[in-house]
Amino acid sequence: MENNSHQLSIRVYAEDTDMMGIVYHSNYLCFFERARTEMIRQTGLSLIMLATYDCHFAITEVQLRYIYPAYLDDLITVTSRLTHKSSCSLTFEQVIHNQETKLLCEAQIKVVCVNNEKKPRRLPEQLFKV
Repeated sequence: MENNSHQLSIRVYAEDTDMMGIVYHSNYLCFFERARTEMIRQTGLSLIMLATYDCHFAITEVQLRYIYPAYLDDLITVTSRLTHKSSCSLTFEQVIHNQETKLLCEAQIKVVCVNNEKKPRRLPEQLFKV
């Protein structure tokens, strides 16, 4: 698949952490979301542009594995890879490493393209061409 891999670096701020300076578990989903959004932007599209064409994304499956914590002020890198594309869904494999390249978290996330009525619809042809 064309354009099937993307990397995004993110600094961990106080708002991302608990009182011990460790990234709160649900914030990994936010990091993965930001990376997928930037991966879409890399194709020349944006979520705002897609919305004007009655195209939105709903997460239908998430599988996470936490391996090592991220800490306040870490510079993490989210690597996203498209592993499967159907007519109306995308499956991503995503991993987060810290600045020392230590694996922190890995995920498999499936999104389905839906219209304004929340019904499945075909993916735009230009999105991650096969």
